[in-house]
Amino acid sequence: VSMVRQAATRRKPLVYLGAGVALAALLAVVLFAGVGSRGGPQGLASTRQEVLSPDTAPGINASTGLLLSLTVLHQQQPAAPPFRLTDQYGHVVSPASFRGKVVVVSINDDRCQDLCTFYAADVVRANQDLGAAAKHVVWLSVNANPFYPAVSAVRTWTDEHGLAGQHNWYFTTGSPAALAKVWHAYGFYVQLDHKTRTVSHSTEQFFVDPAGHERAVGEFGAASASTALFAHGMAQMANDLLPASEQVHVAGPETPAPSGSNATVGAPAPPLALHYLQGGRGTFDLAGDRGHYTVVNFFASTCTVCRTELPALERVYHFARSKVDFVGVDVSDRASAARALLARTGVTYPVVSDPNGTASGAEQVTGLPYTVIVGPAGKIVIRHPGGFTTEQLEYLLEGDVPSLAPPS
Repeated sequence: VSMVRQAATRRKPLVYLGAGVALAALLAVVLFAGVGSRGGPQGLASTRQEVLSPDTAPGINASTGLLLSLTVLHQQQPAAPPFRLTDQYGHVVSPASFRGKVVVVSINDDRCQDLCTFYAADVVRANQDLGAAAKHVVWLSVNANPFYPAVSAVRTWTDEHGLAGQHNWYFTTGSPAALAKVWHAYGFYVQLDHKTRTVSHSTEQFFVDPAGHERAVGEFGAASASTALFAHGMAQMANDLLPASEQVHVAGPETPAPSGSNATVGAPAPPLALHYLQGGRGTFDLAGDRGHYTVVNFFASTCTVCRTELPALERVYHFARSKVDFVGVDVSDRASAARALLARTGVTYPVVSDPNGTASGAEQVTGLPYTVIVGPAGKIVIRHPGGFTTEQLEYLLEGDVPSLAPPS
């Protein structure tokens, strides 16, 4: 059964969405409990009808909708605000340039090394999940950083974060005044620090149908580090807006509802009790870490990406170890090779051995490296396949552990 509500303001920006799981819980109250309103910065007020239901879109289950913090809008929405900006290859584009396709409008900082980099990975994975339908979907991003508005800056960011080969990715920029006009039109919140030439910004993504109308709004936050799940949701929402003749079966996993055995975001972490690899230090038991955030990183000496990631984790460990526990899990590896890798990379946080892959199997690790962050109540708050950079992991921890956040 759908619920119709009147929005008091155009939309509410979410800045640095570290509390992604808490946000999902809040949205669940709206989805299942009744009528609410959405706030926003002054000057962005308008009136609109929004339609919400447990099945937030035809192909999206409730858990995936909550992961995206997805709001599906009434079909009779006004057209998405127009703009004309220059993409990473110097071409002037606008939402109207892609009429007949689904357009997903987002905002990204072309100097960002943390949250926006997760979005880049999700776009790549969403295209894989869409398969043949990717040619009917456009990822149209607007520069959030007016201190670096050059076309070369958005081109460099695109190339550095694996998007150069994604032919439906457009990272647009323009003069600071032109960028600010787009932010205002869409309700993106951007805060500028002129002293450091840095920005903080909200993280909405707007799904625009082939006729040019906004049809859904999602939020990108810390929980979005679960790339496979979040990318599938992005791809499925885009696919749902295509004409039936262009729709495909979207690959990738849907977000399952958390349970005691499925190791997904929000579920209790599986038991993990293993002997320390560094020798003579007994057994690490994850259950004994209740009350703390714990970063659990699965790796092996045969994993090339792991060799780059381990020093990054070590740097964050030194930054956060008074508030956050760290443990490495060496998977199906020779102990001597693992110890040699730890010595080479300077790892000093505790590391345990999972010689038969039992623990990684229980955690449903799909490849190495793989990181799981467990909250104080023993539930999984983040699952991240692939390597972390120092900036990415610091960002996620600062969002979830308030005492780690730098002073405002």
